Amino acid sequence: MTHKQHPIGSGFTAASTADEVLAGIDLSGRNVVITGGHVGLGLQATRALAEAGASVVVGSRNPDGATSALAGIEGVEVSRLDLLDPPSIDAFAARYLDSGRPLHVLLNNAGIMAPAELVLDARGYEVQFATNHLGHFQLTLGLLSALRAAHGARVVNTTSGATRICDIRWEDPHFATGYDGHLAYAQSKTANVLFAVELDRRWAGHGIRGYAAHPGIVVGTHLGNSMPAEQVRAMNLAMGLVDESGRPVIDPGSGKKTPQQGAATIVFAATSPLLDTIGGVYLKDNDVSPLDEAPDPDVQGAELIRSQNVVPHSIDPRSAQRLWELSERLLKA
Repeated sequence: MTHKQHPIGSGFTAASTADEVLAGIDLSGRNVVITGGHVGLGLQATRALAEAGASVVVGSRNPDGATSALAGIEGVEVSRLDLLDPPSIDAFAARYLDSGRPLHVLLNNAGIMAPAELVLDARGYEVQFATNHLGHFQLTLGLLSALRAAHGARVVNTTSGATRICDIRWEDPHFATGYDGHLAYAQSKTANVLFAVELDRRWAGHGIRGYAAHPGIVVGTHLGNSMPAEQVRAMNLAMGLVDESGRPVIDPGSGKKTPQQGAATIVFAATSPLLDTIGGVYLKDNDVSPLDEAPDPDVQGAELIRSQNVVPHSIDPRSAQRLWELSERLLKA
């Protein structure tokens, strides 16, 4: 398979922080929309981008809570957005378009992970696929005219190394049978990458480039809030992400990062001039990830975080086009 997954030698490392990636970059006059930009990695990205001069709109289901979390960061506003509610997504996009501002960066960052039991939204769609992918797909389409008006825009989807363990379940994407919360999460993260690949193919001619950014493994980002707390603790301990006292283990070289390090690849995707002529790629550790052409299908758990390079099914152009068409049908259903 012909692909673009070739590291570019960015000069940054797995240990680089968002502030280090943005050093010397002036984002004055640039407009950013970020989902979930008030917690976890999103909060770190919002802060770093705003401090570099960007005007940032944070989409949140809880605007009051988001406003409180973002207090003291200049250049940030909050607008209500529920990624499981199509009218809420349309209303958010309409408010932004009505403002008349071009959109230079859209960070599709919010997400949920691994509910213990199958949960469906009002349309009957599995909630991780619906939140992590489909809601962002609808939002991106809704903001297309603002992205085009920027005359040079980027769409960044926050993904995960979990994409290695699950392709799209084309015949049963909503897990009517055989539900496994971690597989459903992995499917949604694969969708994030395929979405970036096809977006770049379709929209690069309009000056809009797509990226999937893997931040690494960061403990305490609120991503696992849908899982029982005891299950999260046990999983983190088993994977070596925390020590016996529950403190995060930081080892960027093996993917275990601080929130500031985790946000770095997201803002690298959003702003780095090194990517001006590159799009439709999966990024990790502040660079383009190499392709793991022969991944071990049985690698999971603790071993998975040691091998986070992108895999073929996540960037397959035929799958990317198929997912786009499926997503359009699901939005119309």
